[in-house]
Amino acid sequence: MTFNLKKSDADPTDERGAEWDEPETIDAILHALSSEHDVVPIVADLGVYQKLKNDQLDIVFNIAEGYKGPNRESHIPAILEFLNIPYTGSDPFTLSACLDKSRAKEILSCHGIPTPRFQVVQNLSRLNWSGPFPVIVKPLWEGSSIGIHNASWVESKNELHNEVGKLIENYYQPALVEEILTGREFTIALLGNGQDLITLPVVEVKLDVLPKAVRPIYSYEAKWVWDVPDRPLEIFQCPASLDLPLKRKLEVLAKKAFSALGCRDWCRVDIRLDYAGTPHVLELNPLPGILPDPSQNSCFPKAARVAGLTYTAMVLKVLEAAMKRHGIREVTSSPAQS
Repeated sequence: MTFNLKKSDADPTDERGAEWDEPETIDAILHALSSEHDVVPIVADLGVYQKLKNDQLDIVFNIAEGYKGPNRESHIPAILEFLNIPYTGSDPFTLSACLDKSRAKEILSCHGIPTPRFQVVQNLSRLNWSGPFPVIVKPLWEGSSIGIHNASWVESKNELHNEVGKLIENYYQPALVEEILTGREFTIALLGNGQDLITLPVVEVKLDVLPKAVRPIYSYEAKWVWDVPDRPLEIFQCPASLDLPLKRKLEVLAKKAFSALGCRDWCRVDIRLDYAGTPHVLELNPLPGILPDPSQNSCFPKAARVAGLTYTAMVLKVLEAAMKRHGIREVTSSPAQS
């Protein structure tokens, strides 16, 4: 199992390392995998290549987010492919394309999948947004709501100019300017591949429960600062209250997006409705967060629980999907297996 470990005493307001997993999550995944297999935990640090090369691995359960750059999530899968070691999850291209929100949106559009209008801005001289307001300004290649704050919602060209400038300066990457849709927001967890691909119960993001003084966006503060285990933010409803036609539209759209980006084994797809109720894909998360504590708002495990899956069963199903895809019928009991 490969992973990046978040410090247990990390300041929740510090965005650095927010994508990495807490010790409790690593322990929970190890416990789940160990219920049926022998497991070796491998931290995805600068020595990971030698560790992977030296161990005799049957398959790697990968949740490593990487360290730096727009392709960081692809680093471990690329090393594993170089060493010819099977692994769970999407390949290096898909992980890089999904992390770069503009590339993902371009691919979605090519496949006829609706996604909000957007512009990528590398410097302020190229900012020429001609679409409607309001818009949201996001870092181009961050996850876990990093760089998304109350001020990220902008309603004028002057605000847009200021926010884009701050983002480029503070995050050392281009800004994504994206049209804000005004309808309901959902996230859909998917498990499997091909004909075995299933959608778990739809989760709705109830933005109306946020403090009245803040914008209705799932910001970094909403995810990591205001929402804590002893005072959970009741922002998710699962299963979402949906009529059957809309439920089917969301599930079909999530599967189409999964296929268009070449996702494998598991993924979470974020979708929002426009003013007319048409669903648009916001982004895909092929390395979804899976916090084990039910009091923590982690959407993939939340959907799995509603579907009747324990945390252990959910983790094992991801592994089983990868094993089937690789043609691995049985994993040996070698202590080097991960």
